[in-house]
Amino acid sequence: MGASKLTDYTNEEITLARYAKALSHPARIAILNVLLQRNVCVCGDIVDELPLSQSTVSQHLKELKIAGLIKGDIEGASICYCINETEWSKAKEHFTKWFQLYDEMKSKCC
Repeated sequence: MGASKLTDYTNEEITLARYAKALSHPARIAILNVLLQRNVCVCGDIVDELPLSQSTVSQHLKELKIAGLIKGDIEGASICYCINETEWSKAKEHFTKWFQLYDEMKSKCC
């Protein structure tokens, strides 16, 4: 989407779309599940848990990091990944608010 087209959408819509894009692949959900279970994890450990190559896992980690849902700290020759608590909380708030809109209107639906 071109930058000029982003002006047609609210910050809320852009933010939700960013999170949704990051969550739109089952491999990314699986990676997040690994991180949620282990708290912190290096890429190689994630590769060991999933039926994906190291390069594929790295690409998915990159997308999750771009969305801000995870963060990575360099530890020697590897990167230790974990959930970005601040952004995770924001994502939860955005999605909760969005889903509540349906709860408020569902009784008004035909």
